Amino acid sequence: MKIRPFAVVLALASLISIPAFAEEAAAPETKSLYDRLGGEPAITAVVADFVGRAAVDPAVNFVRAGTPKPWDPTPEHLDTLKKHLTQFLCAATGGPQIYEGRDMKTVHEGMQISEAEFGAIAADLKASLITFNVPEKEQDEVIAIVATTQGSIVEAPASS
Repeated sequence: MKIRPFAVVLALASLISIPAFAEEAAAPETKSLYDRLGGEPAITAVVADFVGRAAVDPAVNFVRAGTPKPWDPTPEHLDTLKKHLTQFLCAATGGPQIYEGRDMKTVHEGMQISEAEFGAIAADLKASLITFNVPEKEQDEVIAIVATTQGSIVEAPASS
């Protein structure tokens, strides 16, 4: 039986590539949350939906009516808010963006945000993530990141 050199090379190449393919298939997911969310374009879209949703949610009190620090949602203010929220979420999920806003405590000081209002706005974010078909695992990771800001944002106890 005559063995052709090409057949030997082909057989060796297949033996070498099978273990590499098996390792690649078994490798755990290493993409950042930022990449799994779809990067800046996807996060920007979620933020736009989220801001629109929170703005009309009475449980959020978006304009901070009745507090020492009411907020005027002018188009310019809304654009700045969306920009900073997008930067924050991009940076916090592993993206290359830099958050240029002030720290959470300074920004929200005097707004008297309650635990209930924080919960309502977190629910609005979750609804926006669902609207964009973000998988539940990634939703939970985003909400966990946002939850880390609660101590710096909430000033008033939950209303009964």
